[in-house]
Amino acid sequence: MNNVDMAKSYLRQAEERVRHAEEAMETGNYAYTIRQSQEAVELALKGVLRLVAIEPPKWHDVGLILKKHRGLFPEWFKAEVDKLASISRKLRREREPSMYGDEETGTPPDQLYSRMDAEEALEYAKNVLNLCMKLLRG
Repeated sequence: MNNVDMAKSYLRQAEERVRHAEEAMETGNYAYTIRQSQEAVELALKGVLRLVAIEPPKWHDVGLILKKHRGLFPEWFKAEVDKLASISRKLRREREPSMYGDEETGTPPDQLYSRMDAEEALEYAKNVLNLCMKLLRG
């Protein structure tokens, strides 16, 4: 499998996670909306890294890698890199709490997040996915 095929696969997986995040939003499962949004962002960004022949790291926030290699992207995408990296970092911080809750305080994930939090995460995921799909389509 080549980099373009891998990129397409990652972006397809990101699309699926956005769909799951939307479904979770409809049922009021805000923690899961956030978790799926984070995964969508991670996969989409790793997909565009693959698209420019950069092996993505095994960690979850690839914003620094994206910034390091911004020169490999078209001008319109370069202009979005800082925003994409910021979104990646913000959602990465919510990865574990959205699944496990806050173990220090004993707060379950369902009690950590509001609809507003979930809407923001989902909006981030949709925006990142749209930009990455635009890049894939060329």
